[in-house]
Amino acid sequence: MSFFGISGKFGGKTKLKRSASAVRPLFLCQPYCNNSIVKGNFKTIVQLPKYVDGNEWLAVNVFDFFSYINMFYGSISDFCTVRDCPCMSAGVGFEYLWMDGQKKTSKVPAPQYIDFVMSWIQTLINDENTFPTKDGHDFPPSFQQTVRGIFKQLTRVFAHVYHAHYDKMLSLCQEAHFNALFAHFVSFGREFDLLDRKDIVPMQELINIMDHNGILC
Repeated sequence: MSFFGISGKFGGKTKLKRSASAVRPLFLCQPYCNNSIVKGNFKTIVQLPKYVDGNEWLAVNVFDFFSYINMFYGSISDFCTVRDCPCMSAGVGFEYLWMDGQKKTSKVPAPQYIDFVMSWIQTLINDENTFPTKDGHDFPPSFQQTVRGIFKQLTRVFAHVYHAHYDKMLSLCQEAHFNALFAHFVSFGREFDLLDRKDIVPMQELINIMDHNGILC
């Protein structure tokens, strides 16, 4: 599967379906939940630097988060199959339905859902009208709303990997790096109001632990 493919008809919208109660997942257990390559917090890293345009700062960081999440998912994608992940979920109680450009919702396997997400984001990044790179091209008025939509979908990719494939992260010794990336992502989202409270519910316990440890800003 190519995670950088383009699928223009998909707009990256979803609906959420909730079901029964959940079993405590592995990533919330000791010592994994406290394992991170970052020992301080991300406050100074996520703050807008002086003399830097706010939208430029959003664009650069969104691109980096997209690239790193895509890389981590690629490392465990062989285990995220139609058979093992027949739906896009974030633990028991959270199932995400894909909504296409015609606002038609459908239940798709997790690898297909994530491929749609990555393709949609890549299409946006490649669009000069959305992510301008040339002198004289301004960011559109809706840019921050677009970034919020990207954050919403990337949050769901994080949640699926944590709930369905964290054991593979452990076997690859990637959990400290993945936890640090998630903490950076959440800190940046908080700093610029990019995360909706309902979107982080599947990850709230880990976020609470990171808050308690002083990692998040």
